[in-house]
Amino acid sequence: MADELQFIENGIQRTQIDEFFQEELGRAGYGGMEIAKTPMGTQIVLKAEKPGMVIGKGGKNIRKITTALESDFGLDDPQVDVQEVEQPDLNARIVADRLANALERGWYFRKAGHTTIDRIMDAGALGAEIVLSGKVTGARSRVEKFNRGYIKHNGEPAEEIVDHGIGTAVMKLGTIGVQVKIIPPDAELPDDFQIYEDIEVEDYVGEDDGVEDLLAEGDVDEPEADEPADEAEPAEDAEAVDEEVIEEEIPEEEVVSEDDEDIEEDLDDLDAAVEEELDEETEQEAEELMDEMDAEAEAADEDTEEEGDEQ
Repeated sequence: MADELQFIENGIQRTQIDEFFQEELGRAGYGGMEIAKTPMGTQIVLKAEKPGMVIGKGGKNIRKITTALESDFGLDDPQVDVQEVEQPDLNARIVADRLANALERGWYFRKAGHTTIDRIMDAGALGAEIVLSGKVTGARSRVEKFNRGYIKHNGEPAEEIVDHGIGTAVMKLGTIGVQVKIIPPDAELPDDFQIYEDIEVEDYVGEDDGVEDLLAEGDVDEPEADEPADEAEPAEDAEAVDEEVIEEEIPEEEVVSEDDEDIEEDLDDLDAAVEEELDEETEQEAEELMDEMDAEAEAADEDTEEEGDEQ
């Protein structure tokens, strides 16, 4: 069988066993179970408010349960261990069954909900939530919620920390579903923090490790004593290297001589003369072009007048 199918089959079997215990041990205050398969058989730990009712007189009831587990669910050599629930008001399964029984006995849903959640918080819970869904007061279905304290609805804390319990109340108008969520007092939430007063910070914050500590730990490899050190270069070479570096880093200032200034002045005069000649030539060409255009315009006017006279 594939691993996926095996997981599904184990989950279905676990749910069926849980429902069986809920029906058989409802009056004893069934509070959940844990199943673990061992080489010697299947270890089952039952949590109940009244362990004596689970065991029965002379162990009669526990033997009946063991036989049913072998025949109906195919468990190999089931070993059932019963543990008493120390604080029933902090067990979501027990609280849900109690609330469902109270509704069946005729308690008003609002009074039953507030009373139950107050008992949960008085027992030391960090938070609790009760959800009643169904035909609570009339023919129309609705949902009523009761909240106290701090509760988680999603993420890993909701799966690992929050205790879930489900119960069912069968009423004349219809079935009412009861859901209970409880965060126990000793739960460690991921967003918890504490504030300490009158505490010296130096007692909790250590000093930074220095270079000597790192060398002592061996993080930096020191050269071995046997290996000869590199021979030092002569002092003269070192001075020469320093002089070269200084020359590269500090560029020499540009020195302008008088001859260079005279050459630059001559070049400026030559450029000015060339620009003046170009401007004169450009003006002459423009004047000649304007004269030609005027002559062509006059000739065109004369031709037009002659054609008008002939007509």
